[in-house]
Amino acid sequence: MSVARILIIAGSDSGGGAGIQADIRTVTLLGGHAMTAITAITAQNTLGVQGVHPVPTDMVLAQMESVIGDIGVDAVKIGMIGSAQTAAAVADRLAKLEGVPIVFDPVMVATSGSALADDATVAAFERLMAFAALVTPNLPELEALGGKDVAIRFATHVLAKGGHGEGPMLTDRLIGPQGVVKAWSNTRIDTPHTHGTGCTLASAIATRLGQGMALIDAIERARQYVREALTLAPGLGQGHGPMGAPFGFHAHA
Repeated sequence: MSVARILIIAGSDSGGGAGIQADIRTVTLLGGHAMTAITAITAQNTLGVQGVHPVPTDMVLAQMESVIGDIGVDAVKIGMIGSAQTAAAVADRLAKLEGVPIVFDPVMVATSGSALADDATVAAFERLMAFAALVTPNLPELEALGGKDVAIRFATHVLAKGGHGEGPMLTDRLIGPQGVVKAWSNTRIDTPHTHGTGCTLASAIATRLGQGMALIDAIERARQYVREALTLAPGLGQGHGPMGAPFGFHAHA
C-alpha cells in the first residue's frame, strides 16, 4: 500500500500540543505522510493563547498549490483557518479536488477558552461544511454553527463530540442528513491534559479515510487512538497539557 498523503490546513501551536504540531504527529504515527498549509502562527502554551498572527491568504494558497501540484492528496484535514478571507479562498481551491475526503474541525475556541475565530470567519465556515465529508465540532461549536440541523442543511456528516458534556460518560454522535447514524459512549478519562484532542481526532480520521477506510471505521479507529493518547499524557505545563504519543499504534491496524 502506498503511503496516504494528508494535507493539513491549520495553525501552528508553539506549545506543540495542538494545531499543526499535533496533526503532523498523528498522521505520522498512523502511517501517513503529512503535508501542511499553515494558516496562522500562535504564541500558545498550556495556559492559553497569548497571540495570533494570521498568515496572508495568498501564502496559504501557495502552500496548498505547491503540495497538491507535486505530491498529490488523498485526504484533507482543516483546522484553524485564521480569517474569513482565507476560509473562502481555501473553500474555492478545495472545491476543485474531486474524490478527496475532507475532514473539517471548525476550531473556534481553544481548550483554554481562548477564541480562535471571529464572527466573519465562523460565517465563512458554511462553505467548507458544504463539501466536507465530515465536520467535527465539540458541543459549543456545534451550537454556534446552528445545532445538529447543520448535517441536514449542508448534506454532510457531523461528529458531535461529547467531551464538553456533563457526567462520567462521554458520548460522541455521528449525525447525517437523516439523523443520528451511530453513537459511541465511553467512560470519561479523568485528566486535565486534553490540549489537542480535537486536532488529533480530526487528523486521525482524515488519515484513515486517506488510507481507504469507510467513515464509521475511520472514526472508531481514531477515537481509540485519542483515548490511548489521553492515557499517555506526560503531564507537561501548568495548565491543559498535551496528550501522549501512542507509538505502539500500528500504522494500518
